[in-house]
Order: sequence, then C-alpha cells, then structure tokens
Amino acid sequence: VQTGFRYALEHGYETAVRLDGDGQHDAAELEALLGPIRRGEADIVTGSRFVDGSGAYRPPLGRRIGILWFAKLVSLLTRQRVTDTTSGFQALNRRGIALFAGDYPSDYPEVEATVLVHKHRLRLVEVPVVMRERETGSSSITLVRSVYYMLKVTLALFVAMVRKYAVPEDEEVRR
Repeated sequence: VQTGFRYALEHGYETAVRLDGDGQHDAAELEALLGPIRRGEADIVTGSRFVDGSGAYRPPLGRRIGILWFAKLVSLLTRQRVTDTTSGFQALNRRGIALFAGDYPSDYPEVEATVLVHKHRLRLVEVPVVMRERETGSSSITLVRSVYYMLKVTLALFVAMVRKYAVPEDEEVRR
C-alpha cells in the first residue's frame, strides 16, 4: 500500500484512492469520497459503513466488537468522532498521499493510520458508504485473532500517540 502512495507522490498525483480488493466496496461510490476533497474540506476521506447508522452490513461478532472498540478508542485519542477505523475505502489529497508515502503502518494499518492523520494535523472526514458481503476469500481475522489484533493494535495506538512526528512540509506536498 505504501508503495502505491510513494508512486502517486513521485508522479505528482493530486488525489489517490485506496480500495480493498475483496469486492466489499462499490467503486460507484467513489464520487462520495472525492467530494469533500474537491471542495477542500478534507485531506483524507474514509468510506464508513457506520457513520449514519443506516448500513445493513453486519460483521461477525468478534469483528463487530473490535470495530466498536477501535472506533471509541480512536475517537477518544483524536477528539474526533470516528466510526469506521478499519475501512478499506479511502480517498486522499496530496497531503494525505505525502503522509502515507512517508509513514504508513504495517501489519494491521488502518486503525493506526487514522491516528497518524490526527497526529499530522490532516483533516479526516467520513462519508457513508454501503458495504457488500465479501465476494471472494475469507477474512484472516478469526475470533482468536480478533482478540490478538485488538491487544496488538491498542498497544500500537498508544505508542503512536506518544511517538514524535514531523508534520509534512508544504514543499514536499507540492512535489
């Protein structure tokens, strides 16, 4: 993922989109993500399954608990309401591209990346999207892995909050 952001930065892209390849997100909803960026309201826009409460997507219990835990924890840490920290559907402007080209978490990156956005003082907006059931494959996150994931990522979030970051320079963003 970070390689894609580096490519976008090096080739002068003004906007990039990250879309999971499991068929759960509908690319037809891309316009909803691009709107806040085009209007200058956000640096990063996340397609949220939960932002308006009307979505029909119901993840398995272990995953649902993890999603709720991270939404509450990240909202508390960033002082901004965040509903879907594990979304694989995002649009980013040049500043967001520069951030993730230089520093993108590995392992389970989406949750920690949301904290990075806050630490770097970028503007994050969530827009409602519909999420379909997975078309192919299966999630690597089982109930046991959910517990491990929650512990590991919670620790990573606290480390991220105390870690020193340099806000991306505007000159770097313009390159």
